[in-house]
Amino acid sequence: MGEKEEYLIIPGKWEIPYRHSAGKFATRFFNELKNGKIMGVKCSKCGRVLIPPRSFCERCFTPIEEWVEVKDTGVIETFTICYEKFTGLPDPPYTVAVIKLDGADTGMMHFIGGVDLSDPKKAVEKIKVGARVKAKWRAERTGSILDIEYFEIAE
Repeated sequence: MGEKEEYLIIPGKWEIPYRHSAGKFATRFFNELKNGKIMGVKCSKCGRVLIPPRSFCERCFTPIEEWVEVKDTGVIETFTICYEKFTGLPDPPYTVAVIKLDGADTGMMHFIGGVDLSDPKKAVEKIKVGARVKAKWRAERTGSILDIEYFEIAE
């Protein structure tokens, strides 16, 4: 193609219905959320507690069987404030963060709430790496990650 020719754009849309089996570990994780508990798994070889739970430790490849409850408090490891619309996510602005829960060795991604995001400079005075957070649980739970509505900054 020459330098002045434009590329052809072909619009399209895919809608693919599917059903995904959550499997043994995610099923228990979500069922425990319905009961107000956050459960992880502990590697018998290296001792790490993994959230979300998985069937083996990706560090030492050991199968995992031991379940442990972790706290619904932790610290923000990284975050982003989204001001643009993304398909399947809430209307902006919103904040997502990787949160290392107390008692866990890995992070879990979730929303941060309860902070005014209209002024980004003021928002990052509260939402920052190392900030303590606590889960805000929904009154009615269904066994979804959104049974934790969001994590709020612990004052």
